[in-house]
Amino acid sequence: MKETIRKITSSKLFSALLALFLILLVNALLKPGFLRITIVDGHYFGELIDIVNRAVPVMILAMGMTLVIATGGTDLSCGALLSLSGAVAVSLIRGSTEISNPDTAMAFPLVIIISLVVTSLCGLWNGFLVAKLRIQPIVATLILMTAGRGAAQLITSARTLRTAYAPFSVIGQGWFLKLPVPIFIAAGLFLIIWYFSRRTAFGLFVEAVGVNSSAARYSGINSSLIIMIVYAISGLCAGISGLIYTSGIMTIDVNNAGLYYELDAILATVLGGTSMTGGKFYLGGSVVGALIIMALTKSIYRFDVAPESALVVKAIVVVIVVLIQSPFFKNRLDSIQNRRAAGRGSEA
Repeated sequence: MKETIRKITSSKLFSALLALFLILLVNALLKPGFLRITIVDGHYFGELIDIVNRAVPVMILAMGMTLVIATGGTDLSCGALLSLSGAVAVSLIRGSTEISNPDTAMAFPLVIIISLVVTSLCGLWNGFLVAKLRIQPIVATLILMTAGRGAAQLITSARTLRTAYAPFSVIGQGWFLKLPVPIFIAAGLFLIIWYFSRRTAFGLFVEAVGVNSSAARYSGINSSLIIMIVYAISGLCAGISGLIYTSGIMTIDVNNAGLYYELDAILATVLGGTSMTGGKFYLGGSVVGALIIMALTKSIYRFDVAPESALVVKAIVVVIVVLIQSPFFKNRLDSIQNRRAAGRGSEA
């Protein structure tokens, strides 16, 4: 029993869950009613639901980022692709009109498909640069980080575009089973990625490429194809996140949409226990990491922390969580537990 508890407490996911629990506990103790969930107009409302709902864009980005990092890479372009997805969708809905209107210039399903195809192809391009041209991932994705947002500015003529097309608002503002639609989109996407990464050989191939790409290639794994697929998935996740983000406010400002979201996605992945060196990854941990970031951000604003100090407070908490997850901390904890066990044994 003790060995089982020890394995659980030393797991990567446990550390992330503990950090999330402590943040929520502090909020619950200092702000009465923080955990209360009420029904208003047939919908569930509450701080917890708001945290999950607002974390969805980063959560979805983190899912794609997890697979990319598992191969030993990184994707700095996902924030720009989020912006590009929203720009493509709103532009296609508006057509050539100069004003927002309640109609759409193109069939709505086609709008969604085109937006996601564009970002998926951009992700595939990233994978091509990394896998085929052997460009360092941080450099390859930095190119599209700039070019992607530039393309979004060209599409929107560097203007803030708005749409009043009601079906589009359902993606980011709709409700299903009394809960926000984005939560179900994130849950569905998580289940799909989890299934293919844990119930098929794909996840094993991803980890093998991350541990040693050359060895994986010699063992018969098409490393280049795996890398291109994971970057395409990251692009797809960015596209989905962009649709949710844009439909939530029915506006796309390409200069600010998704800005620094790539850093939050990387941070969520690392907080979830996935190593930046590649190899074993924790998809569920990345989801918890996104919740930690949003819960922490909401806590900072809730307790009226000065804007100039907010990032410092956030950084301190993140550093503490990362240190707790570090091998050094875990080795020290194991050493302390072993000494205690040896002491009890000698006393007996």
